[in-house]
Amino acid sequence: MEGTVTCGSWIRRPENANLVVLGKSRRSGYSSPSSLEIFAFDPKSTSLSSSPLVAHVIEEIEGDPLAITVHPNGEDIVCFASSGSCLSFELSAQESDLKLLIKELPTLRGIGPQKCMAFSVDGSRFATGGVDGRLRILEWPSLRIILDEPKAHKSIRDLDFSLDSEFLASTSTDGSARIWKAEDGLPCTTLNRRPDEKIELCRFSKDGTKPFLFCTVQKGDKAVTAVWDISTWNKIGHKRLLRKPAVVMSISLDGKYLAQGSKDGDMCVIEVKKMEVSHWSKRLHLGTSLTSLEFCPSERVVLTTSDEWGVLVTKLSVPADWKAWQVYLLLLGMFLASLVAFYIFYENSDSFWSFPLGKDQPVRSKIDSVLGDPKSADDQNMWGEFGPLDM
Repeated sequence: MEGTVTCGSWIRRPENANLVVLGKSRRSGYSSPSSLEIFAFDPKSTSLSSSPLVAHVIEEIEGDPLAITVHPNGEDIVCFASSGSCLSFELSAQESDLKLLIKELPTLRGIGPQKCMAFSVDGSRFATGGVDGRLRILEWPSLRIILDEPKAHKSIRDLDFSLDSEFLASTSTDGSARIWKAEDGLPCTTLNRRPDEKIELCRFSKDGTKPFLFCTVQKGDKAVTAVWDISTWNKIGHKRLLRKPAVVMSISLDGKYLAQGSKDGDMCVIEVKKMEVSHWSKRLHLGTSLTSLEFCPSERVVLTTSDEWGVLVTKLSVPADWKAWQVYLLLLGMFLASLVAFYIFYENSDSFWSFPLGKDQPVRSKIDSVLGDPKSADDQNMWGEFGPLDM
């Protein structure tokens, strides 16, 4: 691939036909321009297509792409470039033909260099964090400004929306972290930390059961992952996982796994339920800091990028998830097993009609016992009262 890959992200598409968008910068000594390129992903081979499905050349005046984020609908793509400009595209799919259509975002025009950006889980909010410490929260797609705080932080390092899109967490290069209400932009709280602690990266839990905020924290010369309870915003504990400073962090769409990448190219994946490392990829991008790290929306696969090694797609060595057809097959098996068990129980149990008969009680067949005697007094009274039915 010509050009240097600077960033990347997954694009969710119908029927789990996921795509990958990559940002590429100009490479010195080569004539290739900066661009955005979209590749197909093959889950069977865990690889990207050899050539892009569609590409857009970024004008030289715009600079190189530094960060990309994709709307949950899989159609809107936002990219920030080194010139401080914001580029927005709509991915149009007509049958098998993909097109990148340029969209104008007047509110974000010329806002300056941005460190990070994110869409809310429900897609109704868009947030950007500037190198200058300015935090913006906008309504999407109207771009109505909810918050424009020029002094939110010294310089914003990371941000993330909660699962219910109610809160936005932001961290600063000075080690502080703040929580904001995404609906109106009001500050909610500042996370407590010790003087020797620096909060760096943040991700909310996404499994819908554990209301936590995960943050990487530098405690002196030790790197740990700390957890805050978002119902009280109290810190409930920390654990050493990556065992070195993380430069990127991501959480899977279902919230089961948390991934961290280091500045020397290592990556670890943590099972959230146990808070234990379940996958290691040491020297994945040997000696180079990871610039992107993101879970595939539908597979246990991770996308990583770095300036030196470009893009890599890694299949995780974690237990396989149950597929829908496997669940249905299990339920069918359980149903059939219950039928067999019921039949065996019925065949081997004493019948209600097999009780010992009285000494002078006449023997009646089982069918007569069930249906009753048609000449019995009760039956005669019933027919006599209502008369015979006209069929």
